Amino acid sequence: MNNWQLGETYRSSSGEVRWDRLGEGKESVVLLHGTPFSSYVWRGVARSLAPHYQVYVWDMPGYGASEKFEGQDVSLAAQGKLFTDLLDHWDLAEPTVVAHDFGGAVALRAHLLHGARYRRLALVDPVAVAPWGSPFFRLVGDNTEVFNQLPPAMHAALVREYVRSASGIGLGDAVVERLVEPWLGEAGQSAFYRQIAQADQCYTDEIEKLYGTLELPVMVCWGAEDTWIPLHQGQKLAAQIPGAGLRVIAGAGHLVQEDAPAELAAAVFAFLQELG
Repeated sequence: MNNWQLGETYRSSSGEVRWDRLGEGKESVVLLHGTPFSSYVWRGVARSLAPHYQVYVWDMPGYGASEKFEGQDVSLAAQGKLFTDLLDHWDLAEPTVVAHDFGGAVALRAHLLHGARYRRLALVDPVAVAPWGSPFFRLVGDNTEVFNQLPPAMHAALVREYVRSASGIGLGDAVVERLVEPWLGEAGQSAFYRQIAQADQCYTDEIEKLYGTLELPVMVCWGAEDTWIPLHQGQKLAAQIPGAGLRVIAGAGHLVQEDAPAELAAAVFAFLQELG
């Protein structure tokens, strides 16, 4: 399951983006990861959907296998615009979009501000409703210059524990190391603190007032044991979106894809089938 490679490249104004496509179905599904993760967390769900759909996966610039560099704009504003451009590059007119965490805000901004069209939208524990950001995330965000000076071994230990805290049931060592690896080394360490430094709630405040205008089918899916963004935030979000359903996955933490991949894949597949 750790064999996960993105074979395609898209050159964007925010750097090279690595992406790939699984399956040959007529309908397209695009999966968006959150922070500090990558498309790797979607591997189980992507492979479950691939026999029935064309599944697009990608690492946002500054994340995973995509390019990282000093001065890079990895903000929600930049990612939302880039995702809109990427859909054009893929020539996808109205795909279904499934987005987790930070990716949820990216998908919402692309749709609400940049005119990206989706057939359906599934939001999995998204960054969408104020306030957001775990206590650790806010602490680091207020002190990124200090944290970026940590010795590499201390930085690696910190990121490992942070990643582990996203799970409600615990992550295997191999999974943790795969998720942490992009953030190691000089470039990776700087990129880790860069993405936190640029995470500003103003980018979701800008669109939260627009959630009531969404006119497409929306499913909100939440891990019942999410300690990063508690379930009540999911209930609040679902109440703001006309007709949105809320699916709660028992036992799962914030990283639902790792804690309950079969249950999440089933929920997404049911959402796809329900609407034809």
